[in-house]
Amino acid sequence: MIRAVLFDLDGTLIDSLADISSALCAALADHSLAQPTIDTVRTWIGGGARNLIVHAIDAARLAPDMVDVVLARFRVHYAAAPIVKTRLYPGLAPVLDELVVADLRLAVLTNKPHDLAVRICGPLLAPWPFGMIVGQRAGVALKPDPGAALQIAAELGVPPEDCAFVGDSAVDLDTARAAGMRAVGVSWGFRPRDELEACNPWLLVDDPAGLRALLT
Repeated sequence: MIRAVLFDLDGTLIDSLADISSALCAALADHSLAQPTIDTVRTWIGGGARNLIVHAIDAARLAPDMVDVVLARFRVHYAAAPIVKTRLYPGLAPVLDELVVADLRLAVLTNKPHDLAVRICGPLLAPWPFGMIVGQRAGVALKPDPGAALQIAAELGVPPEDCAFVGDSAVDLDTARAAGMRAVGVSWGFRPRDELEACNPWLLVDDPAGLRALLT
């Protein structure tokens, strides 16, 4: 029986693509670099901010030592405007309501910097009692390392086998598997459905209503 649900953030709970893309393009423009399309940026999201910038630098065929320079500017731009266009995905609100009514514990685990994750989740997830919001912190490995997921389960008081981990990428599904949790893929996010299918998740859903399967 599922007793707790851990959610990825970007591409799973929230559609943050426009704001991430805007910040990335602004950071690249600061250095007179070509700006990628929003569809290209979509394919780069999922491994954290540094991974995003590595993709951008590789695409621009620049030296790797530019990563830290552009990353610093990206963080400035994104922190200044993280929720201009970012919204909860349509259809998720009633499902979250039902999970709460069913007394499932809720948490967020993201590779986004912790303080920024908390700042974004504050207004967007306020109606629901998310017990923990955990982002990237010094000394804590990023997903797909299972350490943070296991820490969340322990603090929620729920065994990993009674947790579902919901995400839109192979990184999330690999995290779930490594932590001994049920891997739930959602196809409305940033990664293609075939990437999720290749991970052989416990559950793969194409719309938020499909998450009601966690209640059975």
